[in-house]
Amino acid sequence: MYKPCLSIVVPAYNEERTVGQIMDRLHAACPFAQMIFVDDGSTDRTLQILWEKAMPQDSVITKENGGKGSAVRAGCASATGTYTMVQDADLEYSPEEIPAMIAMAERGNLPVVFGSRRIHDEHKYAHIKFYLGGRLLTGIFNLLYRTRLTDQPHCYKMVKTEILRTLPLRENDFRFDAELAAMLARRKIPIAEFPTSYNPRTVEEGKKIGWGDWLRAVWVFVRVRWSCR
Repeated sequence: MYKPCLSIVVPAYNEERTVGQIMDRLHAACPFAQMIFVDDGSTDRTLQILWEKAMPQDSVITKENGGKGSAVRAGCASATGTYTMVQDADLEYSPEEIPAMIAMAERGNLPVVFGSRRIHDEHKYAHIKFYLGGRLLTGIFNLLYRTRLTDQPHCYKMVKTEILRTLPLRENDFRFDAELAAMLARRKIPIAEFPTSYNPRTVEEGKKIGWGDWLRAVWVFVRVRWSCR
């Protein structure tokens, strides 16, 4: 049975404006990957667009609304690739950069590769508060885990699927991202970084994350750092 080198999980909640575009770009840029689209209880046309644009080999999963983390976990359960990563359904990150990222991971047999907007820092951000918040969050993470990451909040986190399945992930919302990074770092699994571009969207365009999510991410760092597991 053919085993893809990469599984891409795409959680989507009320992303009718962009989800069709991201599907087209993923299919064009990553024909080698297993695509898993997860509709997290959308109330707009997101699910309809997923069904319309899904290729025969794609998976489309539907569930009640439970947050990004719950959607990602639902998708990861169906992953069969050597590596698994998440692609948000907006247009902030470029699928066209994924082939080079997976090539880097395979070439070095790396357990984990994170994307980074800061290696080739273009100072692109929807608002200065998001930029400073991301920098501070990364600094706190590095202090707690003695790592040297440049962009902890980056969406692209490519992890060997066999490793991912061993992590007791439980966060249901945006904290999933922080929890994943923290659990990898706590186990001292080496994390490489890959430079990516960034096209930020504004709150008016649908950006959902805020300072409350920032504080909750810090709490996840602390919880995982001193967890018994």
